[in-house]
Formats: sequence, C-alpha cells, structure tokens
Amino acid sequence: MNVRHAFYLVAGTAALILTWPFAFDWMGDGGNILNPVEFFGDGIEPGGTAAFLSVDMLIAWVVFIVWVLTDTVRIGMGRKWGVVFVLLSYIGVSMAFPFYLVVRERFLAQGDINRRETAAPDSPTSGAVQS
Repeated sequence: MNVRHAFYLVAGTAALILTWPFAFDWMGDGGNILNPVEFFGDGIEPGGTAAFLSVDMLIAWVVFIVWVLTDTVRIGMGRKWGVVFVLLSYIGVSMAFPFYLVVRERFLAQGDINRRETAAPDSPTSGAVQS
C-alpha cells in the first residue's frame, strides 16, 4: 500500500467517525435515514443533518483534491489539469468531479486509440483477427 492509499483509507474512516454521530442524533430525534427527501430537506436547516453533510462533503472534497492532483499526473494528463479541476471544485465538487471524469475518460480513450493506430498490424492489440 502506498501513501495515497493510506490517505484514502484514513479519510474514509475519518468520514465515518466524524459524520455518523450527527446522523445518529438526527435519527434519535425522529429522522428517517432511508428517506432522502427528508434527510436532504433537513440538511437545509441548521442542526445535525447539516453538520453531517458539511463534514461529509469536506472530507470528500479533500479526497477529490488529492486524487485528482495525483491521478492527472499518473495517467499522463499533467499536473496543470489537476490544478484546473481543483479550482473548478471551488465552484462545486458535484460539478467538478463529473466533469473531471468525462475529461479523464476521453483522455484515456484517446490514448487507447493512439495505441491501436500505432500497433503493428499482426499485433494482438491492433484489433486484427488471428487464426
């Protein structure tokens, strides 16, 4: 396991430990965790649900930042793209994350296309049927 993996595991554990006490308090006051309309509706009001969602989102945002900064370098997009998506996350992680996934998937698909085009004609990766 590398440092990044350890960070993700610690962040996930911290999210569980830091968020669920608020959820238990809310459920103790009569909230139904299986009713997302009620849960997110109550999240607008100050109190346990809002605290749960705030802490949960904060941890998810930090994990997103670490992941996108390391992932863009790892897959060859470059750190500048990681910085772009970190900056976009200030608008909203719920916007930046799906946009990053689209750009990432297109980048990886383009690499797959380039690899297929440069593969030797008799290569198993060229798409040719072998007998």
